[in-house]
Amino acid sequence: MLIGTWNVNSIRMRLDRMLQWLERRKPDIVCLQEIKVTNEDFPVGPLNEIGYQCLVHGQKTYNGVAILTRSPARNVVRSFPADPDTQSRLLACQIGAIHIVNIYAPNGSEVGSEKYTYKLEWYARLRSFVDSLATPQDSVLVCGDFNVAPEDRDVWDPKIWRDQILFSEPEKAAFRNLMGWGFKDALRLHHAEGGIYTWWDYRSGAFHRGWGVRIDHFLLSPPLAQRCSAIEVDRNERKGEKPSDHAPVLASFD
Repeated sequence: MLIGTWNVNSIRMRLDRMLQWLERRKPDIVCLQEIKVTNEDFPVGPLNEIGYQCLVHGQKTYNGVAILTRSPARNVVRSFPADPDTQSRLLACQIGAIHIVNIYAPNGSEVGSEKYTYKLEWYARLRSFVDSLATPQDSVLVCGDFNVAPEDRDVWDPKIWRDQILFSEPEKAAFRNLMGWGFKDALRLHHAEGGIYTWWDYRSGAFHRGWGVRIDHFLLSPPLAQRCSAIEVDRNERKGEKPSDHAPVLASFD
């Protein structure tokens, strides 16, 4: 089984590119973030034509998440249950025996802002949601754009990034609290080295200079971690014309 996650930064802008990628890589499941369209405007037709069913939790102009799957999904959840938050940032379902949780975590804007406080509170709600969803003995996968780089090896220059948004200590603590449920970081099961990034700013030629950060993750419960045979960042999708500022991440499971 091949599962992907990709912040496409507008499904309208990236549709043709994404369709080509899907035909080439043929993932079984893909979690998308920042689709930036309503459910009604999501391009279900072209995706159905190449064999994908679509679960969508959209929002006009901002946010929005979707799951593409070749297999039927059940127990679909859009946003945290009984939560008044109107931002479309979470979409969960079961596919086979696997609980899939697709997230687009808040960016936080700047350290100390109201949006930053919202981000930390959102992470606490995510942990509560996972607590209620399943146990670490179940097959659980949380993936997407976490907007947190967990460690020094996940940013191109820790001194520059220290205490900045995406890399502040409270954000990293919120990420560790989520990990404390029992998750394993899929990439670190296979790659201990630094310099593996998933996001590069459009400005200042960041991609070509290697100025990246790793903020897109796969978190796996122990049973799924044992099945994870490989993981890669598809950097080629950050190249060329009109790329997203994120590269897709693909995890393989036996």
